[in-house]
Amino acid sequence: MGQSQPFRATALIVEDDPTQCEMIALLLEESEYDVITCESAEAAELVLSKPGHRVVLLMTDVNLAGRMSGVELAHIARARHPHLNIVVTSGRPLSQPLPGNAKFWAKPWAPLDVLREAEITLERTPELRRRFGEA
Repeated sequence: MGQSQPFRATALIVEDDPTQCEMIALLLEESEYDVITCESAEAAELVLSKPGHRVVLLMTDVNLAGRMSGVELAHIARARHPHLNIVVTSGRPLSQPLPGNAKFWAKPWAPLDVLREAEITLERTPELRRRFGEA
């Protein structure tokens, strides 16, 4: 019988600007997250539909490559994963409502905001471990 791996939270970043995506990924990796990046909401939806994923934080821009917006992705993600921490960002005012408990960050936001959100999400680690059957 092998030892189980310690719980590592996963963040899903959905951003079609490579510079923004890389910056967010580096910040979250420094905060002890595994990171998955996607350029489109459609690709992110596939990640979220895989059984056994450990995504606990979704950060998405509103305007993305593909047909679906980040707001639409946020609604799909919330419906499938009620405990997921969701942050939606945009450089423009939001014109669509977000799902319950999702946060909106107007661009530009500070790197410290990402670090704080990562910390808030990880503070829920005992709850997350139970969710993933690792308590």
